[in-house]
Amino acid sequence: PWGVEQLSVAERHYKALMAGIDQFGGNNDKAPVLIAYELGVKEHGQKFMRQRFEASARRLLLNIFRVGLFENPYLDVEESRATVGNPLHMKEGYDAQVKSIILLKNSDQQLPILGRKKVYVPKMYSAAMKDWGGNYAQARLEYPVNIDLLRKYADVTDNPSEADLAIVFVQSPISAEGGYSARDRRNGGNGYVPISLQYGTYTASDARAESIAAGDPIIDPSIKNRSYKNKMVTAANVMDLQTILDTKDMMMGKPILVSVTANKPMVFAEFEKEVSGIILNFGVSTQAVLDVMFGKYEPSGLLPVQMPANMATVEKQAEDVPFDMEVYVDQAGHAYDFGYGLNWSGVIKDKRVGEFVRK
Repeated sequence: PWGVEQLSVAERHYKALMAGIDQFGGNNDKAPVLIAYELGVKEHGQKFMRQRFEASARRLLLNIFRVGLFENPYLDVEESRATVGNPLHMKEGYDAQVKSIILLKNSDQQLPILGRKKVYVPKMYSAAMKDWGGNYAQARLEYPVNIDLLRKYADVTDNPSEADLAIVFVQSPISAEGGYSARDRRNGGNGYVPISLQYGTYTASDARAESIAAGDPIIDPSIKNRSYKNKMVTAANVMDLQTILDTKDMMMGKPILVSVTANKPMVFAEFEKEVSGIILNFGVSTQAVLDVMFGKYEPSGLLPVQMPANMATVEKQAEDVPFDMEVYVDQAGHAYDFGYGLNWSGVIKDKRVGEFVRK
């Protein structure tokens, strides 16, 4: 809060409103806005502050009206019924989800799961954390998927010794701090920390000593270098990895399948050798994942990005050069490169691969 360090959060909101600001980005808490309103009532009166808020409302809504979003507020009920929940549209959307799912590993043809099997699904621990919007989520231990939905496909047990196989549902490694740590800054660092693509503790020994970007001339002029070299981070969801490894021990040699929901590339070296199958999605429904795993659909997705062998290759890649990472190679010798994916018969080699994958 440069220049208003002495003001409270609500007072900063009030100052912004009095300067003519209409909208607060990245703020999901209405409390300081309401307090700012009361501060204005105290200084200028209720009529003035109501007019001030209505002026913001008018300016914000006018931009919406100008692009025609609310030109006609009336709906044709029959047209709405024909559009919302249209079966054809829903099918096309669901088909797109299914087609995006990527089968990375399938040792001994463990997938698809055929017949009515007894499945063990471990609960997942999620650490307490704040998201980018500052919203706080409490620590919790819970099933990662709707168990009632899973029971439509298989019998579910909490006892690994009774199970025919295990399915572990995880997310790709989460960097809760998003590359900047206020704690690091308070402790004398520059604030910048690695964004790791692995679960376990990562030391950025291969990072640049001098960052490409300069420091923070406005926010913090004392910072001239954003390098995070030699700093250590651990993924907020490191327990996802531990759960995979613990499940491996508890299943006593029985198949373990891992379903990964990812939002970026990740390092599979931490667990690939410990499991029988890996299926990857980038944010589809659980039903779509289960429909593929249990054989209703055959996987056809291809990797849209390279999956790195390790964090060293991530640090050493050039930001403006494509396909320059060392990719992960699994037990079967399959390289997790752009355009790679399996179907039930093996590595996909269709028209898409011939057209888009580099030779």
